[in-house]
Amino acid sequence: MTEGLFTVFVRRMVVAALLFAAFGLPAAENQLCVAEGLVSRTLDTSGGKLLGLSYQLADGTAFMQKGSPEFAFKIDGQMYAGWSVWKGVRLEKREVEKGAVECRVLATSEDGRIGIELTYRTYPGIALIRKTLSVTNTGDKDACLSDVDVETFRMPLDCTSSHTLRRFARYREDGTYFGNWNDPLVVVHNYPGRRGIAVGNEAVSTMKRTTTFQDGCYIVSGTPHSGETFPFKRWLKPGERWTAAPVFTAPYNGCSDPERVIEGAVADYVRKHMGVRVEQIPRKPMFVYNTWSPFRTNVNAGLVRELADAAAECGVEEFVIDDGWQVCVSDGKYGHGDWAVDEKKFPGGLKPTFDYIRSKGMRPGLWLTLAWVSPNSAPFAEHPEWFTRDKRGQIANLHTSGGKARTACMATPWRAYIRDRILAHVQENGLAYVKLDLAIATSAYVYDDTRTGCYATDHPGHRGYDDSLQAIYEACMTLFDELHAAAPDLFIDCTFETAGKLFLMDYGIAKHAEGNWLANIKRGNEARLEERTLAWERALTLPASSLVIGNLWMDEEDHLLSFKSLAGTLPIMLGDPRKLSAPERAEYKALAGWLKELEASHGFMAFRQDLPGFGAPHEGAWDGFARINTETKSGGIVGVFRHGAEESVRRVTVRGLDPNARYAVKRGSARMRIAELTGRELEESGFQVELPRRYDGDLFEITRQK
Repeated sequence: MTEGLFTVFVRRMVVAALLFAAFGLPAAENQLCVAEGLVSRTLDTSGGKLLGLSYQLADGTAFMQKGSPEFAFKIDGQMYAGWSVWKGVRLEKREVEKGAVECRVLATSEDGRIGIELTYRTYPGIALIRKTLSVTNTGDKDACLSDVDVETFRMPLDCTSSHTLRRFARYREDGTYFGNWNDPLVVVHNYPGRRGIAVGNEAVSTMKRTTTFQDGCYIVSGTPHSGETFPFKRWLKPGERWTAAPVFTAPYNGCSDPERVIEGAVADYVRKHMGVRVEQIPRKPMFVYNTWSPFRTNVNAGLVRELADAAAECGVEEFVIDDGWQVCVSDGKYGHGDWAVDEKKFPGGLKPTFDYIRSKGMRPGLWLTLAWVSPNSAPFAEHPEWFTRDKRGQIANLHTSGGKARTACMATPWRAYIRDRILAHVQENGLAYVKLDLAIATSAYVYDDTRTGCYATDHPGHRGYDDSLQAIYEACMTLFDELHAAAPDLFIDCTFETAGKLFLMDYGIAKHAEGNWLANIKRGNEARLEERTLAWERALTLPASSLVIGNLWMDEEDHLLSFKSLAGTLPIMLGDPRKLSAPERAEYKALAGWLKELEASHGFMAFRQDLPGFGAPHEGAWDGFARINTETKSGGIVGVFRHGAEESVRRVTVRGLDPNARYAVKRGSARMRIAELTGRELEESGFQVELPRRYDGDLFEITRQK
């Protein structure tokens, strides 16, 4: 069947004829089959039930056992699932964006309390199905929704010869696996069958849960259940509808390396169809500077102008002023919440400083906290009802174990207040970048799970602790959407501290914020190794250009090696660029300009792949990455690093290029030509890289020749 051809088969003989022609499968009047040229999934609606009948690839490889429950959730503690009895079942289809087709199943529970809508969306040329579940309260009383499983089906895979790739699909787990916030994607891979299935959960932060081999054979993905850490709960008023975050599945066959399906079908879906923000902005940041280290809160207009002069000479494009620019109005002292400018540090406000930054050819950015509020601020004094409450009913600090500052609750009018304060700075100062920081619901630094969420029972967005976590994260993502509605090109950096766990980034955040400040690492060779490790762990699954990894310094030893390491994600540097010599600044500018030119030619920032045979970065080894545009196959960049390895020479192969086209391989911004090879030769034999120093690395350009 032609790749990319969509057909939705619903009911009667036309359905049977088309389905048989495409997949050799029979179809019945009470079946819904969602089919694309690469993948097919059938739902059986007979007897008022909604059960999975089959899920298979075009070659007939099966991934579902007949009679799978498809979905499950609880209303006021009562279970509803595909095996429940449903009435008024309707099957619909419609064409949606970019050639995708969506099939919908609508039904009402036998007791009339709940209406559901299941949607299955397929995409041209991608062996993947995206599924959503909407629940509507059709009764006359408030209903409590919990334990939502958007996806649940029995696999035909044997758990003794299969394993799960967990934690951003990088690490192996055998037997039953219960995933958490670090599992936006898991892959079940069967060794002898050379097949498997990737499962992606698009929920935000701690609001995701994916299990594999549950009860020996089930895949289940949705929200955390009652009684688990960070449980999900949502109250629905009569007539109110709630839609869970989508879950997507991507089956594959005939492949010994499950990472290939991630670099293929999953990456294509994420880049083209998921709606991640970093792929929607007209230009991706290529070189960001941030003032946090070493200056911390000791910033002022004079210092920033000096830093801006040096940063501009280095080719920096975005200049971000971090913490220390603000005071509280009541006493003019440093604090958070009012977001007034400290005019002792910045006479006349921030605008003259940001105007100066723009005059140097850079786009300005600013740091703020989303919910961290000082006791000397106006909102703390005037609106105590806006703040999170702990188990004792006291105003809570969710970010740290001590300190006087407190955390506002995003599920109150605080959201509108902080939105307006952020927008005021965006509009007044022409900001292109905002870094929005610190915990809002859970903390990367607090290990008591009871010190999370909000226990208030009178907040408009939630009724207590159990439904506060979802409410807070929903409100935060809504806030990001509101900022984008007012400033469409604004780059929002939602930090891992806001996400709520160490080094956390996921699909749910990526759909609302362009980037995520992923870490606060230190300096030196070990910091570079940590940066590349954090990138390697996450960039297989998540958009690499959304990973903003601090704090490598521009003026440390081997600082250009730091920049080259960061080229695998979004390059951001700190430190003191004033300490760089004129030749060093020129080196930065040449390197940054070269990458900017290659991005214009290849659009490589939307891609990242593993280098075959290199593996995870670690001491005594080589590591690297490729950022090849696998759509245009025009080329991209390759990063290769030696981290204490004994051997000084490695051979590098590159996948994803046109096998018959010829490509020039050039080293560094000087573009030293080292080889000209076909795409097939680059994949099969590659090119040789020599790094005489034990700790070193370089970037290579791959460009198709005319």
